[in-house]
Amino acid sequence: MQPETAKIDGDTPALRLLSLLEVIAEKDQFFTLQGLVEETGLPKPTLHRMLQQLETAGMLQRDGDNRQYGTGIRLRRLAENLLLNNTVQGARHAVLSQLVKEVGESCNITALSGNEVLYLDRVETQAPLRFYLHPGSQVPVHCSASGKLFLAQMKPAQRKRLLAHVPLERFTHNTLTDLTSLEGEIERVGNDGYAFDDEEFLPGLLCIAVLVPAAKGRSNLGLAIQGPTMRLSREKALSFLPALHKAAQSIAAIDAEATADNSAFA
Repeated sequence: MQPETAKIDGDTPALRLLSLLEVIAEKDQFFTLQGLVEETGLPKPTLHRMLQQLETAGMLQRDGDNRQYGTGIRLRRLAENLLLNNTVQGARHAVLSQLVKEVGESCNITALSGNEVLYLDRVETQAPLRFYLHPGSQVPVHCSASGKLFLAQMKPAQRKRLLAHVPLERFTHNTLTDLTSLEGEIERVGNDGYAFDDEEFLPGLLCIAVLVPAAKGRSNLGLAIQGPTMRLSREKALSFLPALHKAAQSIAAIDAEATADNSAFA
């Protein structure tokens, strides 16, 4: 049985180099050109050229007998700077952790990415029964509580254009797959200021979400609480709205402060 090859893709050479860096970043030891050829399935001359480009840029460096590669100083500095300076992410995560302590259920921060909802951050409950969805997970916009909020912000023509090219796939008996029904739900969400995913993506999972207020214009951050239906009913979820709104305001304040700091140094 052939081992699964690592996927190197992208529409441009730069994106393919980034994809190769993602494969390299998972390694905990030095690697060789031949090893990458076997791992990725790419032609040896192609990989050799890509490695040369990354080495020239300081992202990789050769070691030992000059045939092995490791991460370069520039790549390590990039990783270190991200960890040292990403205070916004750390502050948001602290708010998310506090919300989980208050409500006792898993919570996440989301954003709209194309026609899907992307999990930017997530903190899991300590309760023994939970649904694990890690940061980086993506869910369809039409059956996500946050997704409905993002859709409700759009102008009707923009929303129609997006949904016209998105298959409204059915995941459970509760998934809204009819445009008329979905539009009715989106109108209610716009009026209420919060949204439910009532077992629409995963059976047994209920979610309530609100938007993180934006300084101006539309928001592209959602904040949500998720829990199994045996523990989290719609009524109980609604009782969490004050805590959810408070956390959303805290995240908005963090983002506003970071924006102001950036403007001061512009």
